[in-house]
Amino acid sequence: MHMDPEIDLHSLRIVRAIAEHGSISGAARALGYSQPAISQHLQRAESRIGMPLVQRVGRASQLTEAGEALARHAVQIGSAVEAAAGELAGLAGLEHGRVRLAAFPTASSTLVPGLLGALRAAHPGLAVSYVEAEPPEALSLLRDGLVDLAITFAYPGDRADPHRDENLEVVELFADPVAVVLPRSHAEADSEAVELTALADERWIAGCPLCRGHLLAACEAVGVDPDIGLETDNSTAVLHLVGEGLGVALLPRLALRTAAVPETVVVRPTAPTSDRAVRIVGRVGGRRVPAIGATLAIAERRWAGFAAVAPEAAVV
Repeated sequence: MHMDPEIDLHSLRIVRAIAEHGSISGAARALGYSQPAISQHLQRAESRIGMPLVQRVGRASQLTEAGEALARHAVQIGSAVEAAAGELAGLAGLEHGRVRLAAFPTASSTLVPGLLGALRAAHPGLAVSYVEAEPPEALSLLRDGLVDLAITFAYPGDRADPHRDENLEVVELFADPVAVVLPRSHAEADSEAVELTALADERWIAGCPLCRGHLLAACEAVGVDPDIGLETDNSTAVLHLVGEGLGVALLPRLALRTAAVPETVVVRPTAPTSDRAVRIVGRVGGRRVPAIGATLAIAERRWAGFAAVAPEAAVV
């Protein structure tokens, strides 16, 4: 049977909203329409397409296989529409447009303020929003079309690296060295660089899931099985836990740039060295949207040759 279904943008927005909010009523609230108006539009769309998009399951409604297919395509089509709108905005000299940014927590106090300030100074007409999220969540928001750019990081050899996606454009910004954090009373505190093998019998304090994975991988590479006794993704908390002699830890230098290192703590390079890559990520083709392209250009210029090393006063 030959089919040539007629699909309009409004129908795509509706099925995408149903997928995101879980119900017709939720989609109606999100889109600013009444529930009957959404239901009537769905009925007309189903009549044109020739198959149902929504089905009743008890008292709830859920997308059919056809509805789910449209919802998947709606993200890419919505991005293409935004790209077209963005290019038109670019013709007006970037006086309008928006950029939605996500970044990991450490970047909130170290990277994001300067980037947003530079973006406002260069293009005051742009509307910018920001949400904090660890790299896997930030990249999920990006894939779902809920943000335009994500500042993320990745460790070398990460088997579950979420950046491996042909639909993403990954821009390397700078290398962020990882340091070992020790109590000042520790036997290795005066070493120029600390071998992880020298910490084989220590109790460890682990961070976020990606940082915990890096700790395990780095130790495994030198034959150490780390005893992880405490876990927190708060770098200030890590420093104070170490200062109380409750363990040792690995921390990226970027996390130390705004942290007050207690006098009872020393920070030393690791041996072998270990850097994480800090990146800014967008969807392939997104750079053509002037607002997104301008943000990427500012980020690339701002962090060219950037050194993520904490001030000397904080690492002695």
